[in-house]
Amino acid sequence: MRRRVIFDDKLLPYLLLAPQVAITLVFFFWPAAQAIYYSFYLQDAFGLRQTFVWFDNYRYVLGDPLYLASAGRTLVFSASVTILAMASALALAVMADRQIRGAAAYRTLLMWPYAVAPAVAAVLWLFVFHPAIGILGRGLRDLGVAWDYKLNGVQAMGLVVLAAAWKQVSYNFLFFLAGLQAIQKPVIEAAAIDGAGPARRFWSIVFPLLSPTTFFLLVVNLVYAFFGTFGVIHALTAGGPGKSTETLIYKLWVDGVINLDLGGSSAQSVILLVVVMALTAVQFRFIERRVHYG
Repeated sequence: MRRRVIFDDKLLPYLLLAPQVAITLVFFFWPAAQAIYYSFYLQDAFGLRQTFVWFDNYRYVLGDPLYLASAGRTLVFSASVTILAMASALALAVMADRQIRGAAAYRTLLMWPYAVAPAVAAVLWLFVFHPAIGILGRGLRDLGVAWDYKLNGVQAMGLVVLAAAWKQVSYNFLFFLAGLQAIQKPVIEAAAIDGAGPARRFWSIVFPLLSPTTFFLLVVNLVYAFFGTFGVIHALTAGGPGKSTETLIYKLWVDGVINLDLGGSSAQSVILLVVVMALTAVQFRFIERRVHYG
């Protein structure tokens, strides 16, 4: 029996864990604690004095029609980004997993967008779909299509969804490709010998074996859509036109930074955190039942 590696110095494991614990405390727990603290206070216009108001900030936020409308947009936006990013990544991973010439080059190129910052990704899509300077934007207008995402809320939401999903496709692609390569080839070959076609083999064998990867990516993509898309929205539409692309995370920033409503924005951040935690718990409670490990 092989002996496990042990540390003679009892202090060394704690020293190795200390940097990660410190980062977690400073950049997660401390800001979260501050948000909870300020959500119970109301500041004056100059930020010099604050009054304890109990749950008044929460009542105001949950009764605000603009906040409720933003919550509805966030649900549509998050679902659209998650479905589009995961479906596209799965299709690309299936094609890249085939034995074709230059497959390694294709895989490398498909990974590059993940290194692009969200704001930069938004600018790239802006140069493509801008109605005045964008290649496709000008092309659509030349064809007679009334394309102007700066004035049309539906077009703006569609463009933001495309940009946010494109940014996440590479991340999903890496995990789907790794999951496909981990599937035992004799299993698929045996199904082919039994007469199962490519579509039948994929939906009956490959996709169920990818369910752990799919479940993991579902959780990650929903969290990304709720929290990680601020840069895309801010650089591409700034929440407009007419708040048509103002999601919960962007409204939180507008109320806290622009409108200087520290108590209300803190309450919004706590609500958003609770919502995401609840969605994650629901996924683990109900969707994980359909996941097949092994």
